[in-house]
Amino acid sequence: MNNRFVVHEHDATHLHYDFRLEMDGVLRSWAIPKGPSMNPSEKRLAVQVEDHPVGYIDFEGVIPQSQYGAGVVVIWDNGTYNLIERKEDKITFFLKGKQLQGNFSLVRFKGKKGNEWLLIKQKDEYASQDWKLKTRLTSEKKSQLKKK
Repeated sequence: MNNRFVVHEHDATHLHYDFRLEMDGVLRSWAIPKGPSMNPSEKRLAVQVEDHPVGYIDFEGVIPQSQYGAGVVVIWDNGTYNLIERKEDKITFFLKGKQLQGNFSLVRFKGKKGNEWLLIKQKDEYASQDWKLKTRLTSEKKSQLKKK
């Protein structure tokens, strides 16, 4: 079954990336401080946050200062995914996005708060040791979104 995913680049208190999987009628969401990676040796902290409505998958814009998550949000990547395995402490999936492709796993830290996970790119033909994250949230893009 193909479900959708989105990665929002979010310039709030600190720039971070919100990774969201359409699952169980909502967007399961994780904040990734350093952003995702296509390099299997770069495991990324992914802090699970509150679920979001599925309609949020297409959101780009400015969250007002008076609201939680205030700041500028842009879609950094999106596409579909195939769920491979889903357990309480591990979710494995195949992403088909513009930036992110191939097999990934979210693995929950043991003995922590319960909301701390690692996003891990699996070694496959899409993996790249030289991959570098490129921002989409340029000052020009921020200005455009603030004018809307």
